[in-house]
Amino acid sequence: MSLTAIISAIGNTNKQYPLIVRDCGIEVPTKIVLTYNQNKEESKDIARLAARERFLDEYAVSAVWLGGIPLVSKLADKFIRKKGYNPDINLNLFKQTKYQGIDVNIKNFEGKVSKPIIDELKKVKNNKAFFEKLLALKFGLSTTIPMLFMGVILPKLIFASSSKKIEKLKAKKQQNEFKYEAFENPMNNIKDGKISFKGNVVSSLANFSTVDKMAVTDGGYAIGRIATARNKNEAVDVGFKMAGMLFLNFVAPPYLAKILDKAAYKLTGVNVALDPIVFDDKNFINAIKNNSLLLPKDNTEKEIIDFLDKSPKSLFSQYASRFCDVKYLENDIRDPRAWVDINKLVQLKEEMQKFAQNAIKSQDIKAFAKKAKIAKSFNILTNIALSSTLLAFALPKAQFAFRKLYTGSDLEPGLAKSKDKI
Repeated sequence: MSLTAIISAIGNTNKQYPLIVRDCGIEVPTKIVLTYNQNKEESKDIARLAARERFLDEYAVSAVWLGGIPLVSKLADKFIRKKGYNPDINLNLFKQTKYQGIDVNIKNFEGKVSKPIIDELKKVKNNKAFFEKLLALKFGLSTTIPMLFMGVILPKLIFASSSKKIEKLKAKKQQNEFKYEAFENPMNNIKDGKISFKGNVVSSLANFSTVDKMAVTDGGYAIGRIATARNKNEAVDVGFKMAGMLFLNFVAPPYLAKILDKAAYKLTGVNVALDPIVFDDKNFINAIKNNSLLLPKDNTEKEIIDFLDKSPKSLFSQYASRFCDVKYLENDIRDPRAWVDINKLVQLKEEMQKFAQNAIKSQDIKAFAKKAKIAKSFNILTNIALSSTLLAFALPKAQFAFRKLYTGSDLEPGLAKSKDKI
């Protein structure tokens, strides 16, 4: 994978890649160190326990958060297929516009695509209510199961584990044989704050992306963590942290991306709304140079859909497939089971058109595209750096300040009462 492709992936706020980079690579390790440092002045034993809890909590949650939802969704898809339905059929097709919909697609694509595809559409059409229930069940399972594990089961397991650790430390002190031994890997690498690591409601829910489901799951996780808190102070402390995490993970990054793109345009005159992969595409650059860039003539649904069907090899159709969820079959016929989001495609078309016009005016199209790629890549990395800093440093510091104000102590609220026991 090229560097541009990597930057493109971590810059796509509709996918989970930015979350993986921020969550596992930057945020969690930093939070562990900050948690230890925040507690060590009052009690190094509590600091080690708190850091251990933070490690287990954060990385176990990340594993479920990033992998659990796709896994449960795949298992649900297998179940739906066993029931004789294709889970990839988009419920938005029941919106039935003049140019796309379940009936329109069956009529327009019959004879053009394989019979099994048409049969799948007809079966869903004739059993809409049951199909909706299956997709609603898929959404419920793919969010509820991770929510219950992260918000209820995992905290209880960690709290029970901490209680056992506290009892062991207490017993050693009572026997006057206490000698602190580092906790099991990977926490035995922590020393004095330094760490080293080796269609309707159902239609809307059914079309939630993995990131959308992660946001829902995170909300449920927050509720579960507050409900399973060991005391009121811990519940308030967790609530403050989770509210900040939800905002910084899911709300702030898309807005920050828009702000950075607008700033880049004002400073450089280069429109960088497109993906850096587009700026790096020689075919796109050559099409602008040769004045051969094909785009829909207008923004109507009819024109957009006709263009996709008549020009599947065009750059616009290729980018629509890559960035806007348009699907093509192997024979370059648009998949009638997928929904075409006209608003996304209009935005793509206008951004391509705007960039092409500005590139032509620059008189050096290749240099203009290179400048755009550098600016966009810089924006993506800046977004990741800023949001990671806010999550890894600013939010924990704000949480610690709030904790001190609310509880009068720097210790983890759920462990504070254990200070006198060890």
